[in-house]
Amino acid sequence: MPRKGAVPKRKILPDPRFNSKVVAKFVNRIMRDGKKSLAETVVYRSMEELASRTSDDPLNAFEQAVENAKPQLEVKARRVGGATYQVPVEVKPNRQEVLATRWLINAARNRTEKGIVNKLTAELNDAFNNRGGAIKKKDDTHRMAEANKAFAHYRW
Repeated sequence: MPRKGAVPKRKILPDPRFNSKVVAKFVNRIMRDGKKSLAETVVYRSMEELASRTSDDPLNAFEQAVENAKPQLEVKARRVGGATYQVPVEVKPNRQEVLATRWLINAARNRTEKGIVNKLTAELNDAFNNRGGAIKKKDDTHRMAEANKAFAHYRW
């Protein structure tokens, strides 16, 4: 924690094609070694392919996939009297988006398809249809929170 007050949130500009901040953040998370134009190409191609698979608007299909991957609950470690409890807490909206995009990208990178565009398209399509690696991660997180709801009174 900084000593001189809270760190201000950085303003992020919406992406040029869809004018969406969610897509811009997704591009920034896909990006490696500062190659933003390559990351944009990957995301835009993937969104176009997703739109053709779902027969929906690319932005709507993408946002629905991210929405389906957002967790509502997670567990946080809370130390009480020498014991550490996994306490279920609600996830703030900003963190929901961060977790969903992180899970989607990690699940896409771990897929077996050829090329990142195909991997990302397949993972977004799975998330759109409520299945796939990112949805499994969300369900595991919810299951963990549900299993530990007996410790909810330790919430701070």
